[in-house]
Amino acid sequence: MNFQIVQIFAGFVGSIGYGVLFNLRGKRLVWGAIGGLLSWSIFVLLSLFISNEIINYFFVSVLISIYAEIFARILRTPTTPLIITSLMPLIPGGSLYYTIAAVFNESLDVFFEKAFYTLKLAAALALGVIVVLAAWRFVAAKPLKKEAKD
Repeated sequence: MNFQIVQIFAGFVGSIGYGVLFNLRGKRLVWGAIGGLLSWSIFVLLSLFISNEIINYFFVSVLISIYAEIFARILRTPTTPLIITSLMPLIPGGSLYYTIAAVFNESLDVFFEKAFYTLKLAAALALGVIVVLAAWRFVAAKPLKKEAKD
């Protein structure tokens, strides 16, 4: 349990770093970092119930994208920096590391296995964001006014 708390705190701190990189300041930086804390917390929680990491990435991506859309409206800021900052703890760095290590170890079969897995994780993150952004635009779109008939 202590290890997961350290991971969650690291997600918070790492999100602060990326928030600064994306020029978030004040409330936006704080809410972006809280999003990073939430993203890793949700991932750890889901991992207790769902063993498929790709599905976990997708669900966390959907939930954090909804979070970012809501707080972007509250803070009157673009959604993209909040989504990127909040999802930063989920970037598949470990998987990417093992992919590159397989290249240097000249293990082509392990490389393809790890590379495909890394791409599936990244695709799950992207798909979750795309689903929410498309749904949000569809739901938030204002209906066109009918032209008055003369």
